[in-house]
Amino acid sequence: MHNKEIECRFLEIDKEKLIKKLLGLGAKDLGELMLEEIIFYDLEGTWREKEKRVRLRKSGDKINLSFKHTEEKTIDGTIEIEFEVSDISKAEKFLEQVGLTAFRRQQKRRHTFELDDVIIDIDTWPRIPTYVELEGPSEEQIKKAAKKLDLDWKDASFELPGHIIKNKYGIPVHSMKWFTFDRFE
Repeated sequence: MHNKEIECRFLEIDKEKLIKKLLGLGAKDLGELMLEEIIFYDLEGTWREKEKRVRLRKSGDKINLSFKHTEEKTIDGTIEIEFEVSDISKAEKFLEQVGLTAFRRQQKRRHTFELDDVIIDIDTWPRIPTYVELEGPSEEQIKKAAKKLDLDWKDASFELPGHIIKNKYGIPVHSMKWFTFDRFE
């Protein structure tokens, strides 16, 4: 069974103002972490064109492995299969042995809140303005959360972060090997 991600982003937000609003609404503060990720593609390179990728992510003490396939740029257009793994280096070696290649290493800071069953992630990537991602069980619940946060639905973006980074900010992230706070190449 496949899981559909139901999410959207609002770009260039005022992080401190949004945090104040979230806390005022009684949102649960789940903390802020540095996320370190390795993005894998197939050796032939066809996955990038087909919007498929495997992501190995370290977030605090947790390590998750995800397969993502974006079928369409809508609020629920991405299939995601994700599970926890115990050893990041073994997972990386495993993925390479089954024919995938580690293409890019990247980082972002993420401050997470929960409001009415909607996860609100405030993401700060290297060299671009902070944005917020809302993910929840339905489009209707995400729209309600956006309204409570004074986010205008007409400003919602359903683009993948890589496309936003490339198309809006002119950073060729899809061809970069390092997109971290201390390496940018």
